[in-house]
Parts: sequence; C-alpha cells; structure tokens
Amino acid sequence: MERVYKTMRNAGALNIVVGIIVTAVGLAAGIISIINGAILLKRKSEITF
Repeated sequence: MERVYKTMRNAGALNIVVGIIVTAVGLAAGIISIINGAILLKRKSEITF
C-alpha cells in the first residue's frame, strides 16, 4: 500500500508543477500578445495594403 501512496504523491506533485508551468507560459503569451497588439495600433497609420 505504501507504494501506491508514493505513486499518488508523485503524480500529484507532477500535476502541480505542470499546472504552474502552463500558467506561466499562458501569462507570458498573453502579455506578448497585448504588447504586439499595442505596437500594431500605434503604427496603424504606417501600414498600407
């Protein structure tokens, strides 16, 4: 039974680590998107099609 508990503990710890990584990557992607959008809006007059 102790082996099962250790496996469950490791799986839980791994899930927490993966959750933190996914949150950090999502936050970084959101910030980069906002910055790029602001740059595009700032240079809107320079864009010609």
